[in-house]
Amino acid sequence: MPNSRPRPRQGPRSGAGAAGRDELVSQSLQSAEHCLGAQDFGTAYAHYLLVLSLAPELKDDVKETFQYTLFRWAEELDALSRTQDLLGCYEQAMELFPDDEVICNSMGEHLFRMGFRDEAAGYFRKAVKLNPDFSDAKENFYRVANWLVERWHFIMLNDTKRNTIYNAAIQKAVCLGSKSVLDIGAGTGILSMFAKKAGAHSVYACELSKTMFELACDVVAANKMEAGIQLLHMKSLDIEIPKHIPERVSLVVTETVDAGLFGEGIVESLIHAWEHLLLQPKTKGENGNCEKYGKVIPASAVIFGMAVECAEIRRHHRVGIKDVAGICLPTNVKFQSPAYSSVDAEETVEPYTTEKMSRVPGGYLALTECFEIMTVDFNNLQELKSLATKKPDKIGIPVIKEGVLDAIVVWFELQLDDEHSLSTSPSEETCWEQAVYPVHDLADYWIKPGDQVMMEVSCQDCYLRIQSISVFSSDHEMDVGTSFTKSKDLLSLGNEAELCSALANLQTSTPDSAEQICVLESTEIALLNNVPYHEGFKTAMRKVLSSLTPEKLGQAMDTQCQNNEINCGSGQNDSEPFYVLDVSEGFSVLPIIAGALGQVKPYSSVEKDQHRITLDLISEANHFPKETLEFWLKHVEDESAVLQRPKSDKLWSIIILDVIEPSGLIQQEIMEKAAISRCLLQSGGKIFPQYVLMFGLLVESQTLVEESAVQGAERTLGFNIAPFINQFQVRICKSGQVTAIPFWYHMYLDDEIMLDTSSEASHWKQAAVVLDHPFRVEMGDELVLHVQHHKSNVSITVKQ
Repeated sequence: MPNSRPRPRQGPRSGAGAAGRDELVSQSLQSAEHCLGAQDFGTAYAHYLLVLSLAPELKDDVKETFQYTLFRWAEELDALSRTQDLLGCYEQAMELFPDDEVICNSMGEHLFRMGFRDEAAGYFRKAVKLNPDFSDAKENFYRVANWLVERWHFIMLNDTKRNTIYNAAIQKAVCLGSKSVLDIGAGTGILSMFAKKAGAHSVYACELSKTMFELACDVVAANKMEAGIQLLHMKSLDIEIPKHIPERVSLVVTETVDAGLFGEGIVESLIHAWEHLLLQPKTKGENGNCEKYGKVIPASAVIFGMAVECAEIRRHHRVGIKDVAGICLPTNVKFQSPAYSSVDAEETVEPYTTEKMSRVPGGYLALTECFEIMTVDFNNLQELKSLATKKPDKIGIPVIKEGVLDAIVVWFELQLDDEHSLSTSPSEETCWEQAVYPVHDLADYWIKPGDQVMMEVSCQDCYLRIQSISVFSSDHEMDVGTSFTKSKDLLSLGNEAELCSALANLQTSTPDSAEQICVLESTEIALLNNVPYHEGFKTAMRKVLSSLTPEKLGQAMDTQCQNNEINCGSGQNDSEPFYVLDVSEGFSVLPIIAGALGQVKPYSSVEKDQHRITLDLISEANHFPKETLEFWLKHVEDESAVLQRPKSDKLWSIIILDVIEPSGLIQQEIMEKAAISRCLLQSGGKIFPQYVLMFGLLVESQTLVEESAVQGAERTLGFNIAPFINQFQVRICKSGQVTAIPFWYHMYLDDEIMLDTSSEASHWKQAAVVLDHPFRVEMGDELVLHVQHHKSNVSITVKQ
């Protein structure tokens, strides 16, 4: 804490007023210093506000101490959940120090923790503008940019074909008379600028994201179109006439479509637009000026699908093992990915994941021909309204190749008008990924020619849903997805024998056992499928526990553990157990593996109730007393104190830290956690991993460049967009072909046991630093890489 006290400077004033002011300032400074010594930060903060309001000339003198006071007082307010007071203090501080990047960054950190990501991004962005070398603000900005400006924005703006076709369709519509235009979900505003350039008289653009709205304002102004395009920071559903726009428009342009077509709310927004914002549509055979009628670009869409085998999708969405490092996974526990479970979930979640199928690791095998799922006319209000209420369509698709049924892959063809169209097919070079519906709960996933893949297709909650996936076998048997198919649905599928067979397949567990559904993220499922990971931890933990055990017990432990880990250490009931803490993010079975290695008291830091219930069931199934497993966060009032002693007089034998995020970046504040952990270990205890080596590779890949930044103005048809959105360049978590430095890690649990985050079995992705300015190198050249590690963040720059 700074401890120098400035004296009020003598200004040009004179007389009793100035003297009284100086005296009050001096007293307030003394009081502030006294309060800081007593750690009364709230009162100290109030005194500094008074000083700075009376003597603004002292700003530079008290700035450092004021910052310290503000940050400590903000910590207290945060702990007390006094959110409004906290924000009020920062607003006061920003008024006093509008150009202080440290205060600006701290304000952003608080807002981000509260969930206000858009607002946080604004403060991080401002802090970086104030000081481009401020590493904390840069790292915060990069991380929040991942949330706010997703990678597809860059890919989309780099997609010359997409931009050219949209531009041509909009130009055609405007030339035919559609002179008043509303752009729904404007993003950077490129479609609005197409319309204005084509000659539209009135262009309105709405964008809900504050970050994207501000970005669009900058882009439109840079292209000298701010007078001709009215930007609205709001949802289209909230636009009212004449409050926000003066009258109904003749053309709505939008690209609020995701990989599953409907996921960004295009149906809901177009129903509202036709009812409240658009002119009436032209009826068939009717002539007249297009300006008198309403229309939408895109005009319609056709959705296609295909059943595939894909090992990469399988390992991220289906637990394919029954045994994890000697721990049996019971049959009454069903693991599901969010894409599968969302139908019955209380919250509306995307019922699919997405992949660029042309680049999926290991490739895929098409098991059926491409088939048509659904068509939709965006210019037909009644059809749009009927989508949500329409009963599911039942589809049966013949199998053409034998293989493992892992997923239904979906894409669409977007018909912008009668002349221009775009396809998101896996065979097309496009900015879109494909929607992937993982298949679960079949008795047998192996299918062959002659079989039929059955499914139900609907548009519920404005999402395309593919449910009740089952297989009608050429051998007249049926495997049925248990979660969605009800027994009454089976009556239409065949004769009594087929019905009996299907019902038999529905029974997957004994009537007495309660079935537990455990929803895991795709990275958590991939981790559970990662055999080397769990075997590595098991061996490393056994070595540590053996080294801490008296020699004779250690020998017995080695022998007994090889035969039966569960009963290992049963003769040590009179001694204290070893304490093992796992603070991995998300679902982890490592505490159960540790508990099965001897007289161990394992602690898990899982937070979700369903995960705790699942771990209890796994413990019971392995004859491991579930009361032995403790859930640590239930005992910890303050989450920041998660690394505390297991008992007041005891220390941890093993602490497992989650060092690398699934994205391939180093976990935030991991160095601070490691430093605390070292102080809480018993003599001979270990932190896992014990050390990490980071590796990198210089590569050339155009794809990664296009996924991280807009490449000049040529791809966006001459519009100046790149300098604005490229401020939000993100760290990419998929390797491709670009000039960049992908990096990965070797995590050493000890000197012999190493986990490689780049292995095929790994649940980790590889992150990459994409170079701002790619450059040529010749064979034999040497480059200097400057690698900096600061507050768990790694930055890499290259010098020739």
